Amino acid sequence: MPDKKDFIIKDKRMFAEGDPEKQDQETKEESAKPSKEGVEASESEEAAAPEEEPTDYQLPKINFATFIFSLNSSVLAQLGLIDDPVTGKKTKHLPLAKQTIDILSMMEEKTRGNLTKDEETMLKNILYDLRMLYVKEKG
Repeated sequence: MPDKKDFIIKDKRMFAEGDPEKQDQETKEESAKPSKEGVEASESEEAAAPEEEPTDYQLPKINFATFIFSLNSSVLAQLGLIDDPVTGKKTKHLPLAKQTIDILSMMEEKTRGNLTKDEETMLKNILYDLRMLYVKEKG
């Protein structure tokens, strides 16, 4: 028979806050971080994530109307009638514009009977205008 060896099992899972091993690990990590006093302001600005957006403006309240207006603006940019917010240039992408118009049309069909009169009228008018603009650009 082969010799039986003793095994040592060490649990490396993360534990709740009351666990002394976790607390020791957190204190070691905190002490390894450099203090803020040694970091210059310019270095801390460079370390900031580029994804951060300025918060000096208010976003509109999200509701059905703002969602439809957002899709409307997307179609206008895709038709090349307004500047693309990413590039700052007018570019046409007619297949994408058609797809977004079709999405709005689907929204009209799927929400039929569930919209207020104002929402229904707004969606109907936006769809009409966008379809006319698409036909004009496609022509």
